[in-house]
Amino acid sequence: MIPPAPFPRTTIAATVAGTDSGGGAGIQADLKSFAACGVYGVSVAVALTAQNTLGVLAAHGLPQDFVVAQFEALDQDLRPKAVKTGMLFSAAHIATVCQQLRQRSWGPLVVDPVMVAKSGAILLEKDAVAIMREELLPLAELVTPNWPEAAVLAGIPVESEADAIAAGRAILDMGASSVVVKGGHAPGEPTDLLISDQGLLRLSGVRIDSVHTHGTGCTFSAAITARLALGDDLELAVDRAKEYVTAAIRHAPGLGSGHGPLEHFPPLQARPESDP
Repeated sequence: MIPPAPFPRTTIAATVAGTDSGGGAGIQADLKSFAACGVYGVSVAVALTAQNTLGVLAAHGLPQDFVVAQFEALDQDLRPKAVKTGMLFSAAHIATVCQQLRQRSWGPLVVDPVMVAKSGAILLEKDAVAIMREELLPLAELVTPNWPEAAVLAGIPVESEADAIAAGRAILDMGASSVVVKGGHAPGEPTDLLISDQGLLRLSGVRIDSVHTHGTGCTFSAAITARLALGDDLELAVDRAKEYVTAAIRHAPGLGSGHGPLEHFPPLQARPESDP
């Protein structure tokens, strides 16, 4: 597994997403994941949510000028080396985020196309999918959909690994540099599929029987972003992030009465010295 985070953290990574008052997903999960993976986290809040482990009670998109002000504040003083997006709420917010990202030199972009909360609550307006395809995906170094998200983005059913690969390749055709279709919804063990112009890489995993999986997608994409900011190549970043998320699920604290949060600071076994 990845070694404990070095101190001090001088490499900056950014998250552009919504909040989670329950602390398990969104910006809160991203910042904890960044810290656990050894980078200093900064954020641009696009929307606020009132939620807990049982569900989302309310969501509120922030004013566009305030979103822009956050981008400008970070660009002036705390410019990141990699950035991820999470829940972006609406078509208008996605358009603003894309405009701002095109203006900045913030390093590789990881897009977590958050659409539905673990509880089933809708977190992305329906008319926002088109602009996500047309404007956000072409900016992405990596897109990290699960099976349902890949199906929506690609416009095809995803009910098997073959479908997931086809959907990933369709997302590549939309302009993304690479895609990892996560295997959490697959039958059997969760195998993630890293798809790029170089081919297909299967990343096998171990399924942990737990209801405490709230925020796994946010945590995974944030860990990848952190590792890219630190200089890992994409394959290594994804591999290390998968190990981190597995440990975070395994050591989940069991909080709440629904889908509980992960343990974002799990005990980690260091890799051998010979491992890069």
